[in-house]
Amino acid sequence: MFSRRVVAASASMLDVVRMAERAAASDAKVLLTGESGVGKDIIAHVIHAHSERAGGPFIAVNCAGLTESLLESELFGHEKGSFTGAYRERRGTLEMAHGGTLFLDEVGEMSLRMQALLLRFLESGELQRVGASERCERADVRVIAATNRNLAERVSTGEFREDLLYRLRVIHIQVPPLRDRRDDIRPLVAHFAAARKPPMEFTEAALELMEKYRWPGNVRELQNIVEQACWQTPSSTVDVGHLPACVHLTDTLRQQRERRRQVADDLYEALATGAYTFWEHVHPFFLSRDITRHDIRELVRRGLRTTRGSYRGLLPLFGMQPQDYQRFHNFLAAHDCKVGFREFRTANPESTSERRVKLPEMPVRPRAAAHDAEGTRN
Repeated sequence: MFSRRVVAASASMLDVVRMAERAAASDAKVLLTGESGVGKDIIAHVIHAHSERAGGPFIAVNCAGLTESLLESELFGHEKGSFTGAYRERRGTLEMAHGGTLFLDEVGEMSLRMQALLLRFLESGELQRVGASERCERADVRVIAATNRNLAERVSTGEFREDLLYRLRVIHIQVPPLRDRRDDIRPLVAHFAAARKPPMEFTEAALELMEKYRWPGNVRELQNIVEQACWQTPSSTVDVGHLPACVHLTDTLRQQRERRRQVADDLYEALATGAYTFWEHVHPFFLSRDITRHDIRELVRRGLRTTRGSYRGLLPLFGMQPQDYQRFHNFLAAHDCKVGFREFRTANPESTSERRVKLPEMPVRPRAAAHDAEGTRN
């Protein structure tokens, strides 16, 4: 993410680096936890680089990016003809990492079956390729795992094995989010900007605005925004105006809390243009009390007005996945933010495809009768 070197100035992140260096002195398994984008992979590299295994391989596997069958083949290898497409035998990453370190990113996404296979390897060190009739030789591998999930909660719901959690969490290092270590923002910005050709600089005003932003995507988001801002400026100096809308919106939310309708408008615009997603931006704002239930309700109303009352239509509009439908409903219900959809089903009927069929004309009452009815109402 940034040349495999830790760039830190905050006390909390410097403590993490010191813990990683101490962990490197042993072969104990390490569990790295923290939000997505905080730099867990960098800390894994620090542990490997300071260990006696530094001369061996460092292999990373993203457990969330592979299906169960592919992940098993990736870790343990397979024999020729063991499944469709297995035209030749293949060594797994556990075997290839012999004498070095295997970094299992997003280990919390493993299926229960894969968790059992990993646990068996951690206990015995023995490998068995997919399609093999017997186990191969042992592999000497140090395993470092990382997750952005709360594994203790997943254990309580039966989604993660408790015995595997104990095996992986011999040493536990929690990497703090960027919003809790704002002293790291300036050195990180300087590092990313200096890596460009030609190097770029950020003005003091731009840096101050970036320090106010909550960084829901953490260091990964910071790197992307620095690259985006550098690309947009025609000179070698990045100013406030070159920063994307999401960074400016944080300042707007802080300054205009009393303008609730305006806050909802700003949030909706950021979601509709793709600058924000609901879970990465709006949800953290709500949890940190930068926005209120009223703001969420107003935001949902704007969305339902666009989707004509369809809650499912809010998913792509708010940058969510189809599988987030129930989670979104649960969030709205838990925080009393649900909005009735019926009033939006009949909004702007002329602009919808359902009105293409011409309806029979209603009989027109005589004008006098209409006046009489109006008088009666009055």
